[in-house]
Amino acid sequence: MIGLEDIRAAAARIEGNVRRTPMIAASNLKTPLAGGVELMLKLELLQVTGSFKARGATNKLLSLDRSMLTHGIVTASGGNHGIATARAGFMAGVPATIFLPSNASPAKIEKLKAWGATTRIIGSAWHESNEAAQAFVSETGAVYFHPFADPTVVSGQGTVGLEILDQMPDVTTVLVAMGGGGLVSGVATAIKALAPHVRVVGIEATGSPVLLRALEVGRNVALDKVTTSVATMACAKTDDRIFDIVRDRVDAIVLVDDCEMLRAAKSLWFEMGLAADLSGAAAIAAIAEGQVRFRSGERVCAIICGAGPEAIQG
Repeated sequence: MIGLEDIRAAAARIEGNVRRTPMIAASNLKTPLAGGVELMLKLELLQVTGSFKARGATNKLLSLDRSMLTHGIVTASGGNHGIATARAGFMAGVPATIFLPSNASPAKIEKLKAWGATTRIIGSAWHESNEAAQAFVSETGAVYFHPFADPTVVSGQGTVGLEILDQMPDVTTVLVAMGGGGLVSGVATAIKALAPHVRVVGIEATGSPVLLRALEVGRNVALDKVTTSVATMACAKTDDRIFDIVRDRVDAIVLVDDCEMLRAAKSLWFEMGLAADLSGAAAIAAIAEGQVRFRSGERVCAIICGAGPEAIQG
């Protein structure tokens, strides 16, 4: 699907249009997270639009010929990719239409509208919204910005991996939240190409273990149902190419439930003043719940992939 050169090209293309996000130590905490290791947080919640999704959507936009945008752009999203696509529409000066499931965060819907996007709430999970978005593409000729089954989008997300290796060259484990798998695919591709010894661990919601179940049966399959309330991590079936990347380049997948992610988000807000959404707190939840084991002295990077008000309002 993608290689290191695609990610490097994406990094050059999006430079100046997205943010090189900081990395900070999770230290001096009231409740320590992982004893005997150095834990660093990659703050993608400080990315423009509030998540890593800006990287992929911006790379997609800048890869297109202007003439292709005549009928606008469209996507289906749990929220974060939709906001990134709305920003891309604003950058290009073309209409953006975002299809969302009914469990999308009201705060993210308001942010979409603030970017000037048209929002349509269809279905209870992402795959239902996606069907409606695909029909809209057929009707209007708008360009579809897929949140994970698009090599250009995944290459953009992979730039997070390049930055991690630059900022933390002796990292030993990277923790990545997963929905459809676009972020973990891009990050794992970059890291395994440049530092194959680094362990990449994906974190899925217990109510949407789409890639874990696929790996268990050895092929890309659809879940019978998706029960997580975390819209940004809800996906009934991923793309076959994403499955191949995860199978070959991701070392392990662990599960956390919605309540564990909420507790982790509250902890990030209380301990560090970081307003992460629940997917953004998934890596911290996996550590706090003991789902990932570390050797003494490891240097661990947890990607805080998205911002949100859940922990503050809760």
